[in-house]
Amino acid sequence: MTALEPSVLLAEDPAVAGAPPSRVRRPGGRTVVRILLWTGLLAGFTVTCVEEGLPTDRVVLLGWILVGLTVHAATHGWRRVCRLVLDWIPLSALLLLYDQTRGMADTLGMPVHVRAPASVDRWLGGGTLPTVWLQHHLVADWWKALAALVYGSHFVVTPLVLGVLWLRNRALWARYARYVLALSAAGLATYVLYPAAPPWLAAHEHVIPAVHRLSAAGWDVLGLPHARALLTESQGQVNAVAAVPSLHTAFAVLTCLVLFPVARHTWQRVGLVGYALLMPLVLVWAGEHYVIDTLLGAAYAAGVVGGVAAVTAALAARRSSTPGADTSPA
Repeated sequence: MTALEPSVLLAEDPAVAGAPPSRVRRPGGRTVVRILLWTGLLAGFTVTCVEEGLPTDRVVLLGWILVGLTVHAATHGWRRVCRLVLDWIPLSALLLLYDQTRGMADTLGMPVHVRAPASVDRWLGGGTLPTVWLQHHLVADWWKALAALVYGSHFVVTPLVLGVLWLRNRALWARYARYVLALSAAGLATYVLYPAAPPWLAAHEHVIPAVHRLSAAGWDVLGLPHARALLTESQGQVNAVAAVPSLHTAFAVLTCLVLFPVARHTWQRVGLVGYALLMPLVLVWAGEHYVIDTLLGAAYAAGVVGGVAAVTAALAARRSSTPGADTSPA
């Protein structure tokens, strides 16, 4: 059975699946403790989101994920805790390093491209900028609320998928983690070599018609103005010209590419594809990215999946051809 088969991804935790039927039907003290800890953690996260909005800081998000995984691991013994530390410390360190260097990418002297991305989008839109058209037509409050949730989900989905895969399918988790790191590195390299202004900034520079930055507007509709303030503050602290490619789109597409083959139900597949398509629509409407940015983001995601697979296959072939390796049929 391969790592991509649905039954593997959705199988029960080995600690439970391998237990006698009586233990599964009759939760012991460890299960009760686990339920209580998870309930407390979920309640704390919910209260935090209601009062402060979805966390948009990678340090905070990794903290929540690691606390949850620690709760799970601690109830399965010290070996699981050791595995958690060995798996997650390198990954967390690399992601935090990416965050630190991403903010410096626009300080290395490369010229900021403002007109070229706008020109490409104007060509794609047949003379009309898609962002301007969308902001003129999508004005309903329900859309603003949905857009805020979709945009904010970017900060939660990837860490959450990493956490769930670590619990359910470590082989797929390892592959997804490699994709995430490779995609982050590819995006960072592009930000350094090709800093580009998003639509809202180009409008501020009077290069394109008036465009509003609407990614946080829906939080007021949802009755969470503090969440809007938190997101706006966070946006003011990051690299404003890291627009090419759109990593919001790239990570949404990456999640779809990784999870679609293991999704068991049609509604899951529809949800994954819908999410991958809805994210770039929201980004273009909100003035955060041009259409070309989102297309490049999708291409980066597909390229990373194909590239990592090719490198992995090449390394495996190289190991099998090493002198002294047993390549004879079993």
